[in-house]
Amino acid sequence: MAVVGEDPTIFTTDALPSDTRLLPTMTNAYLGTRVYRDILHVNGVYNGAVGQTHRADLPSPVNVRMDVDGANDLRETFCLDTRTGTYIHTAQCSEYTATHTIYAHQSLLHLLAFSITISRSALETKPITVNLHTQFTPESPDLDLQKGPDFLGAHYLYGKTLVPEVEGGPQPTVHMVWTPVPQSVTLPGEKKEQRWEFLTAIAETEEDVQRTFCEGMSLIGSGSLHLSHVQAWAALWEGCCVDVEGPLPFSQAIYGCLYYLLSAIPPLGSANFPFSGISPGGLSNGTSGEDYWGHVFWDQDTWIYPNILLFYPEAACAILKYRIRTLEGAQHNAWEQGYKGAKFPWESAATGREVCPEKIYGDEEIHINGDVMLAFEQYFYITQDLKLFQQEGGWDVVQAIAQYWCSRVVWNSEEENYYIVGVMPPDEYHCSVNNSVYTNAVAQRSLNFAIDLGSQLHFPVPEEWKEIMKKLKVPLDKSRCYHPEYDGYCPGEGFGRRNQGEPVKQADVVLLGFPVVYPMDPEVRRNDLEIYEPVTDPQGPAMTWSMFAVGWLELKEIKRAQQQMSKCFSNITEPFKIWVENSDGSGAVNFLTGMGGFLQAIFFGYAGFRISRSCLKFDPVYPDDIKQLNITGVCYLGNKLNFTLTKEKTTIKMTRSSPDLQLSVLEVVLAETGEHLSLKEDHVGCSGVPQMLTGNSGSQTAMFLEGQQFGEPGLQQASFLTFG
Repeated sequence: MAVVGEDPTIFTTDALPSDTRLLPTMTNAYLGTRVYRDILHVNGVYNGAVGQTHRADLPSPVNVRMDVDGANDLRETFCLDTRTGTYIHTAQCSEYTATHTIYAHQSLLHLLAFSITISRSALETKPITVNLHTQFTPESPDLDLQKGPDFLGAHYLYGKTLVPEVEGGPQPTVHMVWTPVPQSVTLPGEKKEQRWEFLTAIAETEEDVQRTFCEGMSLIGSGSLHLSHVQAWAALWEGCCVDVEGPLPFSQAIYGCLYYLLSAIPPLGSANFPFSGISPGGLSNGTSGEDYWGHVFWDQDTWIYPNILLFYPEAACAILKYRIRTLEGAQHNAWEQGYKGAKFPWESAATGREVCPEKIYGDEEIHINGDVMLAFEQYFYITQDLKLFQQEGGWDVVQAIAQYWCSRVVWNSEEENYYIVGVMPPDEYHCSVNNSVYTNAVAQRSLNFAIDLGSQLHFPVPEEWKEIMKKLKVPLDKSRCYHPEYDGYCPGEGFGRRNQGEPVKQADVVLLGFPVVYPMDPEVRRNDLEIYEPVTDPQGPAMTWSMFAVGWLELKEIKRAQQQMSKCFSNITEPFKIWVENSDGSGAVNFLTGMGGFLQAIFFGYAGFRISRSCLKFDPVYPDDIKQLNITGVCYLGNKLNFTLTKEKTTIKMTRSSPDLQLSVLEVVLAETGEHLSLKEDHVGCSGVPQMLTGNSGSQTAMFLEGQQFGEPGLQQASFLTFG
């Protein structure tokens, strides 16, 4: 299998991978499938009770292969164009070119489509035939599918899921209308070129599916079905892009990660879309027994979400609203375990009830509550969106999580602080431990945010929250200056020597430095990295190494960071840059969690972004093989910003200013000198070209709230963007 081409946005090969799991996925926020797979999935449609619930499989009408016979000089290529969100199979010979495209429409979410195009290149006028192979069977193990009458020449299926997640829970109905696929298509002798387009429309009602199908057919009639899809992708890339002057594999990895993550989020302008969350394998995966069955974990909130928030807060808000809609289920989980408030499930599907097949994870991996809260907190700092919290249920989630933590702690009179006992840390090699340092730190941060937000919104804040927040134990070994993973963790006798401490499955304690940003001395941060790096399982999940890289970049240890980043590439498969969860190929495929971690190493490592209560900080660090890093579309308080980062200088360009005049004035503050530089969108004085501000690389820059500068321990050398 040869990989062809130098464009980092286009992945091309002359042979497909033998493992079909590694074929590219075609998804949007509502529909998902894998190229040449016989099933597809629909947003929020699960089948099976509790621990058996999984994404319901529907038969896929777009599972079609193009086959060209009889050409002696045939050349075939298979391509994923991340810029247009299109899979392209091209078969070319001296007489003609046949092209097969497949895509999940980026703006018309209820449509999957494919086309066959034959273009004649020779003067001969004989007919040209292309065979189409499909194995479509109108059956599903998860829905009671029934055939309905044809609609405008298209076939029609409908049915509802067989088993609800919980008794009395939803059993959604799915309606599907699709263009029948012939065994072959033929270009007549008198024609130079012809295209055949095939539609699959899926919706919750017969009326909606027929309307969607008609809309798609209308676009086919005007020749603009694929064009409208490409335009939607162009708009998405315009607002979120990363260009690197550096090694091609690095650029390809970034574009691959961005493509698969952007494929999973609600499109622009769809604020009311009922989003059902992001699972580790995305919407294309999650059938029974595979890829975590399409459940939603902390992977969404901790690993995937921060990248989305940085560019598209509207899509990030849709993820938060999924948690708001499932709050009742989370409250049931807490009640079932004998606690107050809400306990978000370790594995979530449609209702928010715990659906983890193995009880111990659902019972003990409670740090998910802190992960969810941190996502809400980051959103508030990036947007200052009071409406979500005052009117749309955000405060209900914040309050319920704070209540849970308060009911979950126990008082230890000997140490005179609060414990959280009997938990599983992110490191799943250990269970039933006391005072997991990550769990306690995110619980403390949860309570701190609940207190601050409640005060700002003039909601009552119980004194209990303040008391527990102040006295919650966060383990710290002062003699060795490091954070034990939990009470009783044995780190061994030496720093940085393999097998000296207890084995750790994945990133755990290192998450205190980021994303928790727990205050600590740089020596403690370094020791945490030194101790846990050599004992972390080298076969652990892909996102782990990116967090070690962020830590080393924070300490300006660039070579050590690069060593960690290089490990990520063993999880990226060729030719379509599909990530596998574990480097040996096991675990979830199209592992969005690993991709999210990798992108965070770019944004929060190399660029050094930090989202805080008062400002958006940045502190660029550059490895030798990267000459320039361009980050397009960072969103802060409704403003859009482009960053161009080099070793010599940092350039910031505002491409869109906030419509809210009270939040529209941004300042770049050089922390070394205290100089304030206004950052404005200037449509007149610069002939429509936004104003640029350039400062020396390494100077600190900050955005101010009410003219006050805020810093955080350990980040004194960071740059800040502040508003005022």
